[in-house]
Amino acid sequence: MLRILPLADAQQFITRKTIRLAEAEQIVAPILEAVRKRGDEAVLEYARKFDGLQGASLSVPEAEFVAAEAKVAPEFRAALDAAAKNIREYASMQLPKESWADFPDGRRLGTIVRPLESMGAYIPAGRYPLPSTLLMTAIPAQVAGVRTICVTSPKPSAEILVASKFLALPHVFRIGGAQAIAALAFGTASIPKVDRIVGPGNIYVTAAKKLLAGEVGIDFVAGPTEIVIIAEDADPRHIAADMLAQAEHDVEASSILLTTSRQLAEAVAAEVSRQLDVLPTAPVARESIRNNSAAILCPSVDAAVEASNRLAPEHLALYDMSLLPKIQHAGSVFVGPSSPEAAGDYASGPNHVLPTAGAARIRGGLSAADFVKVISVQELTSDGLKRLAPAITTLARAEGLEAHARSVEVRLVR
Repeated sequence: MLRILPLADAQQFITRKTIRLAEAEQIVAPILEAVRKRGDEAVLEYARKFDGLQGASLSVPEAEFVAAEAKVAPEFRAALDAAAKNIREYASMQLPKESWADFPDGRRLGTIVRPLESMGAYIPAGRYPLPSTLLMTAIPAQVAGVRTICVTSPKPSAEILVASKFLALPHVFRIGGAQAIAALAFGTASIPKVDRIVGPGNIYVTAAKKLLAGEVGIDFVAGPTEIVIIAEDADPRHIAADMLAQAEHDVEASSILLTTSRQLAEAVAAEVSRQLDVLPTAPVARESIRNNSAAILCPSVDAAVEASNRLAPEHLALYDMSLLPKIQHAGSVFVGPSSPEAAGDYASGPNHVLPTAGAARIRGGLSAADFVKVISVQELTSDGLKRLAPAITTLARAEGLEAHARSVEVRLVR
């Protein structure tokens, strides 16, 4: 089931699959334009068509929150509390700090940090409703000081609704798809316009975010989830379990083991088959393992690290801490045998909204820093301006911008 391939034959896994969004973009573009022009009317039309929305309200009514509270077990509330505490702690570590510096030449320079005014969190609720994604998207925004937090979810489960109440989020809308992204981007009579939209979704949600990037901030254009594991000597049961944990997300998910040991590769392949036989989500996971996953034999550990860096995976599991300094590209790294990727998905603290499809080459995962602006501030003394004047005026005139030069010189005249 799990293929074992040499590195030379595994370029299909090293070269990231591109997300083919062109067709999805053509489908969602009219939806975005309809919501831009007709607001709530268009959102309701599409929500009824695609999400099966009943009634005329986009907001989740209070009665549904009350009913949800009665459906969840006390253990779920305890899990929310434990996970939220750790996510909040980690998000607090990520916030940039204000700073100032006084230079002897008359410059006082600094940065101030200001939160975004609003954000929108898209929470999937299809095959797997994800209350954990609500925690991962809303808590960093709360830590950053964002005042207005909007949640959209096409068919929010009881757990999503309880998590919303737990986080005291007043704006929860039962809409999904491109229409939800458009409503958040443009604003409607019912739904506030937001500064940034975050959270995973299907290809139509992804296409909508891509088309609207620039009009609204987004986290990233995400593709199918993925994990790379680098191991020479590890428990094959652990590796197989981590690969299947990724594979059960989606038939397009990818799980890759990079190893120098054929013995380990064969043991993991056997474990994957054994665990699949008793896995409730096997219909999805099996297809992911068959089509998009492999154990890749590498001639050396350095070759495995090089392959991982070319792949720039969303999740990277390392069984050797000494390899960490060689890692250049990864969304999130899990070190050692007691750090399963699932811990990061739920409760250890770091965010699980991560770049996929090679985007980890340019950024890490969602953080509290995504919800603030770092604004530069400068104050010059008169002597400081006088010292800088020759450089400023010379550069301004080199660019043909005479008024720039004169705006300095007028301040130097006594």
